[in-house]
Amino acid sequence: MTKIWGGRFNKKTAKIVEEFTASIHFDKRLFKQDIAGSIAHVKMLSKQGIIPSEEAEKIIQGLKEIEIEIRQGQFPFDIKDEDIHMAIEKRLQEKIGQIAAKLHTARSRNDQIALDMRLYLKEEIEQIIKYIQTFQITLLNVAQSHMDVILPGYTHLQRAQPVLLSHHLLAYIEMFKRDIERLKACYQRVDVMPLGSAALAGTTFPIDRHYVAKLLGFSQVSPNSMDAVSDRDFILEFLANATILSMHLSRMSEELIIWSSQEFGFIEIGDAFCTGSSIMPQKKNPDVAELIRAKTGRIYGNFFSLLTVMKGLPLTYNRDLQEDKEPLFDTIDTIKSALKIIAELWKNIEIKRENMFDATKKGFLLATDLADYLVTKGLAFREAHKKVGEMVKYCQKVGKELETLSLEEMKRFCPLIEEDIKEFLDMTKAVFRRNSYGGTSPEEVRRQIEVLKKELL
Repeated sequence: MTKIWGGRFNKKTAKIVEEFTASIHFDKRLFKQDIAGSIAHVKMLSKQGIIPSEEAEKIIQGLKEIEIEIRQGQFPFDIKDEDIHMAIEKRLQEKIGQIAAKLHTARSRNDQIALDMRLYLKEEIEQIIKYIQTFQITLLNVAQSHMDVILPGYTHLQRAQPVLLSHHLLAYIEMFKRDIERLKACYQRVDVMPLGSAALAGTTFPIDRHYVAKLLGFSQVSPNSMDAVSDRDFILEFLANATILSMHLSRMSEELIIWSSQEFGFIEIGDAFCTGSSIMPQKKNPDVAELIRAKTGRIYGNFFSLLTVMKGLPLTYNRDLQEDKEPLFDTIDTIKSALKIIAELWKNIEIKRENMFDATKKGFLLATDLADYLVTKGLAFREAHKKVGEMVKYCQKVGKELETLSLEEMKRFCPLIEEDIKEFLDMTKAVFRRNSYGGTSPEEVRRQIEVLKKELL
């Protein structure tokens, strides 16, 4: 078979070269975008009088039929076609003859693939945002139905201060909110129409790029043809955003793994979302959370893979850019599957509220509250901090917690302590007192939930 571009060559492409350079096996997923771009392009060619309208109609009809063939699994993909663009154009020639060759007037595969990737990524960003929002709603529902659950908040993986479980979950909702904000900002830079840039320098034909942009739903048209065909920073930005998103998913997964361990016992993950051991009958493993955590590594790798590909490329198009697709496709597939399954996972988690609350009773979680109490009695915070530290050291020696010390024992360290200290050494009341904006008190968390409900529901 003669290549569409084969006029300059005396010999056929070696089979090993065809196999090495072909991208049809992975870029065929861009068929919808490629056909949509071609239809818009041929409509513009007709409007501008570059090709006759009756020929444009035949081309458009042929493209629509090809799309149906692909969707129904009847399209004859062949590695010799190199990529999705050539495969569709060859099939179009088979269907309508040499008129099909006019479709490629005033464009190149360079601006064609840039268009396809932008159309594809726009759709995927919108879908991923919806997946994140669905997950946020799941977390919000869990938070709203567990407003009375108190557990230790941690720093350095050491018990630190008591917090509401709901407050803990809202922290992740805020992280995912920023992920959405980043994706929306990325979308604006993806939403730029490159078609008409041709190979690198534009075209001599009187095309109307803004008309094509309108047909395809782009808000902007690329102002520089060399930049439009040669950079993939819009993909890199998406991959960077996906990397941060996957990091947030991994952090949550890590906590679920820890919380489900016998050492913590804060949650139990439903059997349908766990696996067992081939040798240890007692095991119930949190494999879903572990795999979400692990897949973060491949998403990081995809970002650095394309970043490395791009680092040494001179203007303009280089075949290296073919390597932009697999990292992007894999990242999109991975992040979507992770978001879908973690949302379902949370619907299959039992909260062990008693275990969570029991964990607050060890580790001196009310030490800061005791220091705050001393401040209300007139001590400077640094002095109060020192005295409470001495009390903690004493508790460790005698095997007590701060709230189990007698008033007499406490007065040895600070005579300012009175009977009202009991109010400050009550775990539940300690949570209620943290009523600063963004704090963990039930009143403040309910306010946060109402704000988030307006945003998400």
